[in-house]
Amino acid sequence: MARRASFDAPETLGLLPDAAVAKHLSRGMQSGQEFPPQVTLRKAGTSLDEGDARWSSEPIRELLEEAMDRFEDRHTDADSWLAPRLHSTLRLTRAEAGDGRLWNHLAMLVAPDYVVWRHKGKEIAESSRFSGPHYTQCFSRLWWAAELFRDGRDYEPVTLACGVQDVLNTTLRLDIIDHRPTAQAFLRVLAALMAAGTPRLGDHVNALSSAINTAGSTLVYDVLAPDSPPLVDELQDWIADAATAKAAPWDRLPDGPDDGRVPPAAVDCLLPLFEKLRSEAPVRRRSRVADEPAAPREVPGLPIQRTGVSLDKVLPPGRG
Repeated sequence: MARRASFDAPETLGLLPDAAVAKHLSRGMQSGQEFPPQVTLRKAGTSLDEGDARWSSEPIRELLEEAMDRFEDRHTDADSWLAPRLHSTLRLTRAEAGDGRLWNHLAMLVAPDYVVWRHKGKEIAESSRFSGPHYTQCFSRLWWAAELFRDGRDYEPVTLACGVQDVLNTTLRLDIIDHRPTAQAFLRVLAALMAAGTPRLGDHVNALSSAINTAGSTLVYDVLAPDSPPLVDELQDWIADAATAKAAPWDRLPDGPDDGRVPPAAVDCLLPLFEKLRSEAPVRRRSRVADEPAAPREVPGLPIQRTGVSLDKVLPPGRG
């Protein structure tokens, strides 16, 4: 039986400023010993349109409670199950998803218990899991992983990406993953490594990510492997259908927006290059193996100033 939150979560999602999180997030909340001050935070935030079914918090709570029950002893495994279902349930444009206030509200007012459950280390869940960059925040990172690694309506690549923590911790941070053929070619190489039973898989993921990122500073992937233009109307229709869409299924993958598959020829064009980069990339053994870091760690050769998919650039109509 799914667990229920022992606090009164708001029925509607909202926007909560970073300053409110910084002011009220305490070590007791990060350790799960107490809940955030609901009344105070609601006053500090802004509720979204109650008449828009997209902003209902109940479907999200149901997903999170199911995840906590299903993966009670395997918390990291929840990521690959939850990411596509969260994306399918919370139907957003990229501009909406780029507003950190939405994710702050979800983490502090709707599901602080999940943040602690998923990210608590020996003592606490780091503050960046409640309010932080889109590649670190508990829910934002999963939504963006689903957005960037899906192949049109197909979420299967997302389960592969989110099943390897180093993809979420390092690869998701890179601007180049915003190019869909690059993302899919990267996953093809990753799948081959997994099929071969490659030891120290995370080290190989980090090395490959660094190599692809470095090569991308001199090679323009979208010129080498052009992507097809997004089907804007189809994406907008999928978002508009949130009011009548069925709940995301638990035992099979949902369908994402039917806004166009990645051209196979573009992926095939990049594969030989990525395989070559993989074979030449130096794999550095980490000094210790951990479940995952509290925040994305620095990888040798990876320029840490790159902050993942650009949230400031001009996006095609419908994408923002």
